Amino acid sequence: MKSAKTEVVVVGAGPGGYTAAFYGADKGKAVTLVEQDKRLGGVCLNYGCIPSKALLHATKLIREAEESKIRGISYGKPQINLEKLKDWKNSILERLSKGLTTLGKTRRVEVLYGRGHFEDSQTLRVETSEGQKFIQYEKAVIAVGSKPAVPKAFDLGNRRIMTSTEALELEEVSKDLLIVGGGYIGLELGTVYATLGSSVVLVEAMDSLLPGIDPDLVQYVRRYAESHFREVRLKTKVSEMATSGNQIKVTLEFEGKEKVDYYDQVLVAVGRVPNCQDLGLENTKVKTDDQGFIQVNEKQQTSDSAIYAIGDVTGGELLAHRASKQARIAIDVMTGEPSTSADIVVPAVVFTDPEVAWCGLSEAQAASMGIEVEVVKFPWSASGRALTLDRADGLTKLIVEPQTERLLGVGITGCGAGELISEGVLAIELGATAKDMAETIHPHPTLSETLMECAHLYYGQATHISKKAKIRK
Repeated sequence: MKSAKTEVVVVGAGPGGYTAAFYGADKGKAVTLVEQDKRLGGVCLNYGCIPSKALLHATKLIREAEESKIRGISYGKPQINLEKLKDWKNSILERLSKGLTTLGKTRRVEVLYGRGHFEDSQTLRVETSEGQKFIQYEKAVIAVGSKPAVPKAFDLGNRRIMTSTEALELEEVSKDLLIVGGGYIGLELGTVYATLGSSVVLVEAMDSLLPGIDPDLVQYVRRYAESHFREVRLKTKVSEMATSGNQIKVTLEFEGKEKVDYYDQVLVAVGRVPNCQDLGLENTKVKTDDQGFIQVNEKQQTSDSAIYAIGDVTGGELLAHRASKQARIAIDVMTGEPSTSADIVVPAVVFTDPEVAWCGLSEAQAASMGIEVEVVKFPWSASGRALTLDRADGLTKLIVEPQTERLLGVGITGCGAGELISEGVLAIELGATAKDMAETIHPHPTLSETLMECAHLYYGQATHISKKAKIRK
């Protein structure tokens, strides 16, 4: 049995965990980073954000080549080497992980590979390949993330029933694929597999895709899914799955009627659950809610004064960049600097085709909270740059506070929306008004102009659209 002491121990090396470890070291703390996986980076780098975006980019090229026919440019049918595609994707993950390892060494962060378990509020036991090691710490940051949720009725132990983790391994592109769940994971991976040749059926229990996002932003994604997937079924529940030879027998319920289908593979994408099991939280004063997420305050402090928690394990928006921000808040607070997660603006992006991005207050949230807002929308069919890209399937909208004209929210659907939304985040963070946005010169021709034109439209002065909004002084 080995023991050691450190000032800060971070459990989990995803975007939140490694940010906390590196930032803590930058601020002069002795830091130990504990990760049970063989590579740093967590779910995001190894099994989520990065591999999915790599595959989305690769398959986008296939779609763009096909669409180039209308420009008088034709290519032959794409030849897909699945092994080479996987190797390319994995090389990106390896490169990024090695980069994190180097950054940790440069900062003199001690990295322990093994599973962490809290013995008490000041001691972490780590099960390594070389045996147990006990770490005495002053402060701890829990950043163990989340994993795909798999309802018991779907957990048959059959490799043909996948979560996002297995789907991103790209072991097989089956002919018939059922995706259960119309959220961002189901739609992103559905786009990948449909482009690679799968006949995709997507079912969603709610009455819309991407539940919770304003319908006007979702409409373009819905159109894409309906035209590229074999079928999209809303208000449809999967009641049962069973193994049937080399297929999965699926029982569906729609409008009170039962239907049985057979699929080569099934992707279950119905949400995520926190990785709190067997973490030893019962040996500390840390409290969790009824869904198992760790309860924290706006300073990322748990009910145990020695322990902080960040990222997916705390619930809310399960986003890598949110975890990274929370990591900095936690380190600032434990080192005596004022910092809080209250009122921070967290953008979200769905990397579908087209992309959907938003930040701040949504139209639906404003309505549910009884907040008076004015909404202005600029269609990308009026954008010269969108038309040169053959991507008029987009929309930019601003949520404005009438009394002050301050921007409360921004929503964008369209090609590259994820790259555009940061301007909205900055505007809301700085308390900018629609007038500030309108009077900021945007380069022409760019998609970013749609933000400026949308602000001009708020004043009834948009150059490239004839629809007039209320004229303001």
